[in-house]
This record gives sequence, C-alpha cells and structure tokens, in this order.
Amino acid sequence: MGIEEIIKNSNISDELKRIAEKVFTDQRITEEEGVLLYEKAELAYLGTLANFIREKKHGNNTYFNKNFHIEPTNICIYNCKFCSYVRKINQEGAWEYSLDEILNKVREYNGKPVTEVHIVGGVHPKRDLHYYGNMIAEIKKIRPDLHVKAFTAVELEYMIKKAKVSLEEGLKTLKEYGLDSIPGGGAEIFHEEIRKQVCDEKASTNMWLEIHEAAHKQGIPSNATILYGHIENYFHRIDHLSRLRNLQDKTGGFNTFIPLKFRKENNTLSHIGEVSQIEDLRNFAVSRIFLDNFPHIKAYWPMLGKQLAQLSLSFGVDDIDGTIDDSTKIYSMAGATDKNPKMSTEELVNLIKQVNRIPIERDTLYNIIKNYN
Repeated sequence: MGIEEIIKNSNISDELKRIAEKVFTDQRITEEEGVLLYEKAELAYLGTLANFIREKKHGNNTYFNKNFHIEPTNICIYNCKFCSYVRKINQEGAWEYSLDEILNKVREYNGKPVTEVHIVGGVHPKRDLHYYGNMIAEIKKIRPDLHVKAFTAVELEYMIKKAKVSLEEGLKTLKEYGLDSIPGGGAEIFHEEIRKQVCDEKASTNMWLEIHEAAHKQGIPSNATILYGHIENYFHRIDHLSRLRNLQDKTGGFNTFIPLKFRKENNTLSHIGEVSQIEDLRNFAVSRIFLDNFPHIKAYWPMLGKQLAQLSLSFGVDDIDGTIDDSTKIYSMAGATDKNPKMSTEELVNLIKQVNRIPIERDTLYNIIKNYN
C-alpha cells in the first residue's frame, strides 16, 4: 500500500489520513499528531509514510562507514539508573586506558581504510579538557586523515567546567586540538520529569541542547539520540523529538538521529524489561516522520542486532552505522544481541543488499566514498 492509497482508504481514520496528506505534501506534523501516530497508527501505515520520506530523501541508498571505537574509561562520577557500563575507581571491571594504550589502539589501524574514530566513555573525575585535547592531537599525528568524533555533551560539560572556561571557549579549544564532530550520546530523555528519575545527576536537558548549539556555532557538527523503552511514554518521546527539531531549525548542525533502545541487563532498571521489536520499528518510523529537518536516521546495529537493522531500512532508516570492529562495550554489557559487535565491509554490504538497498560507504559527514551497487 502506497501513501496515495492510504489517503483514499476508507478504513483509515480522517485524522491519520490528514497526517498522510501532510507527509505527501511536505508539511510538518504537530506534536499532537506525533503522539497520535504512536498511539493509533498501525505499523504498516507508519512504515509506508516513513519509507516514503526515506526514499524521497535518499532513494534506496543506505549508508555506512568504516569506523572503530575507543572507550578511554568506564570510570564515571555519575550513577545513571539505565547504565550497565559505569564503574568507580578500583571497582572490579573498571578500566582506565593510558594515553599510550589509546594511541596503540589507533596504530592498530595503520594501513587500514578506516575513516572515523568514535571516542566516548565515562566522566572521569581527574581528566579535563586539555588531557582529552592532547589525546586528540596525538591521534591526529598518527592518522591526520582520521575524523575524530568524540565526547558526549555530558563528558564535554564536565571537562570544560573543570578547565574553568566557557562552553564556547572549551569547544573552540577542542576544535583547535583536532575535534571534528561530536556524537549524540547523553541526551537520554529530555523531559525533566523522566530525566530526574533515570539520570538526575548528569548534564541537564538545557545543558545538552546548549552544548550542541554552541558546537554548531563553532562549525562542529553533531548527532542526536534518544534512549527509549524504559519509563517514558509516547508524549515524552515526542517532547524529546520536538526539542531536537526546534534546535535543528535554528542551527542545521545535526547530521543524523539515532534512537537507542534501553537494554535491561546489569542495571537498576532491569525489572522494567525491554520493548518489542515492533515497538523499535514504530519508533524509527515516527522519528523519521516527525524529524523532517534531519537528513538521516540511523539504526545502530550493535544495539539492535543485524536482522532488526535490516528491517528498519523499510521504516525510515537510511544508515546502519559502521564496521565497529568489536571496539565498543557499552551495549554488550547491557545485554545487546551482538556480544562481539564487528562486521567486515563485505558483511555490511551483503546485509544491505539482502533487503534490496544500495550500500553506500560514506565519511562521517555523509560525503560518498564508494557506491557498492
């Protein structure tokens, strides 16, 4: 069923038809309509609308990159209830890589065609802006061509505050060290009532948004995320998306939106359980429909698993992240499907081709490196 058939279908409510008409004619939907999509729309309807937008923006192109992750430490001053990753100094399972160890991880990729290193970790009490800035500078000496995408807004707030400089000055300093872009982590859920219950210690909603706005003004692009499937409801998800959409209207600095599913293992919210894969697809689709000013929607395959990542490509998703190379522990420690997240380029290309999409290798800023069609 296509979007024109939805508009003519007598079995679909007038309110859902109006939303379909808006999507068909490039009109923005309201927050109320966003909640309605979550509550009333069937999955097939959502997939039709989201796929229409996806194909209008990108055709069958599906993006990935060759990347690896560095997680300098899981020692963190915060205690977020959903986190399975954090440890305290000297606690069993804690790690704290030295600068030499981090640089050796980068050297392992000498001669390999990776284009991005993704650096995030815990908020370490003793590491500041210049420690991490020097780390970036040393990475660039080894691989000047490597795009450094590093530090969530939560990490940035602490390291800049510890250095006793303004946000603008801190971000400018990191850019001078070699920071190229920032990831979208730490957003979790913006609605203050829910944020207070799941991560009340860390950077506030306003601070997260301020940091990303300040980064965009410095010419540092970023991504955005949501953590869904815990104690929030549909209104809270739309509130989150709306704040991102408003900031994107203002700056245009976001590259992609990445819905991140709450995973239940080894954290204090484990009793909640996890939402279904149908709910995952519903969330991707509504995100694509609502975030009309975001160019890309990404399914982070290490968190979802490979099969669900494939399915998501029919529900608004046009990017499935990268090769990862078994270099992240954040989701495996929380019970993700893929315990050893690593795919070769060939495996990623085949994964995309199996669902009749066109694999496109990109750099971090979505410049095309190679079409694998």
